[in-house]
Amino acid sequence: MTNLPRGVMLDRASLDTGDLDLGPLHAVADWTLHEATAPEEVTAAIADAAIVITNKVVLDAEAIRSAPRLRLICVAATGYNNIDLRAAAERGVVVSNVRGYATPAVVQHVFALILALSTRLRDYAGLAVDGRWSRSLHFCRLDFPIREISGKTLGIVGHGELGRGVAEVARAFGMRVLIAARPGAAAVPEDRIALHDLLPQVDVLSIHTPLTDRTRKLIGAHELALMKADALLINTARGAIVDGAALADALRQRLIGGAGIDVVDPEPPPPDHPLLAADIPNLIVTPHVAWASHEARQRLVDEMAANVRDFLAGRPRNRIEAGPA
Repeated sequence: MTNLPRGVMLDRASLDTGDLDLGPLHAVADWTLHEATAPEEVTAAIADAAIVITNKVVLDAEAIRSAPRLRLICVAATGYNNIDLRAAAERGVVVSNVRGYATPAVVQHVFALILALSTRLRDYAGLAVDGRWSRSLHFCRLDFPIREISGKTLGIVGHGELGRGVAEVARAFGMRVLIAARPGAAAVPEDRIALHDLLPQVDVLSIHTPLTDRTRKLIGAHELALMKADALLINTARGAIVDGAALADALRQRLIGGAGIDVVDPEPPPPDHPLLAADIPNLIVTPHVAWASHEARQRLVDEMAANVRDFLAGRPRNRIEAGPA
């Protein structure tokens, strides 16, 4: 028997492949670990749980209301759009997320995408092995334009911890950084620029804002048309912030120079998702792995354990509150 509260992790396989130390979690609760949980299995899985960890499994109002012992929802992520916060508040259930755990990994991934697109890395690597370099008249190939990022302008949408981390590295590369005003803000602060005024100025646009009603499809056909013809778009935030079909069209029409996308809507995407088409030029799509370094995933486990420990001690941390109705 154990005096530890009963906990349920709904989608362990989305963050742990067996390479993480889960000891900190086992020290604070008695866990049932599910590798994955289908939507129709959620209610039964959490029926007796006091604590639930979910990465991307949806906890809607029905699921939350059907779990009478539920006291704490730990989101194994920073984003929490899969949780019905209002239903949790009505039940007195605390919702805590994890912040800042993946900043080094995400910043690294953002610049991996920027540099790969700017140097046309995949294109040049391809012609090195497909015979074109061997057939070249010269020692090198100059098939694709290579651009330096030093001296270029980076626009950031979402200037929280991730946005600030990207800005810091951008300045180290010699880039000029512009920060977009918060979407829907009544007034634009002096150190911010309205999005539609920012877009024509940037050589790279990097998105780090949460997904909300105000940011859903924030970047669509109109916004893409405002960007420079050689500008790059980087999205490591949430897929629905960018209109995927509009981005695919803009790349095919050469309205922008390229895009690096780590997130799409929905996830996982259907095979016919518009951003998975093979004919889109200078597009790199990665399967939502910007956050997923080993170090970041271990920090995530450690921080979730701290969330549970502090909640049980009566001092909830990283608490997410429901906004106004």
